Amino acid sequence: MSESDAAARVRRMLEEIVGAVGVDAEIEVSEDAEGVRANLDGEDLGLLIGRHGQTIDAIQHLAYRVAYRGEENRKRVTVDAAGYRERRAALLQQDADEAVEEALRTGEPVALDAMNAVERRVVHEYLRDRDGIETYSEGAEPDRYLVVAPVES
Repeated sequence: MSESDAAARVRRMLEEIVGAVGVDAEIEVSEDAEGVRANLDGEDLGLLIGRHGQTIDAIQHLAYRVAYRGEENRKRVTVDAAGYRERRAALLQQDADEAVEEALRTGEPVALDAMNAVERRVVHEYLRDRDGIETYSEGAEPDRYLVVAPVES
C-alpha cells in the first residue's frame, strides 16, 4: 500500500530536516481517517524536540502546511520524536487531575501554567467529559493558559 500524497510530503520534509540537522533518526509515517502521524525514533533527538517542545511543535506546524498545501480537505498532522508527546501528555493529564481536585474541593477556578495551543487542546480533550467542571483558555499568546473551573449549579 503506497502512502498518500500528504503522507509522502510529510516524509520527504522530515527526511530533509533530519538530514540538515545531522541526527540519526528512523522516520515512520502512517495515515488513517483522523490524519497523518509521523514518528521519529533514534538517539539524541532532543535537538528536534527543542526547549519545552517548541522545535517539534514548529516541525509539526510545517508538516501540516506541507501535507495539505492547496487542498481544501485537511486532517490533523502529528509529529512526535522519541515519544515526547506521550510523555508530555501524561504530565499534562496529571496536572489537570490535580487542578480538577482542587477546583472541586475549593469551589474556585484553578489556572494551569501557560502552555501552547497543542498542549491546551490535550488538556481540554482530556477533561471534556468530566462531571462538575469546565475548562476554558485565558490570556494572550505566548502566556495563554487553561483554567479548570467548577460548574455553577
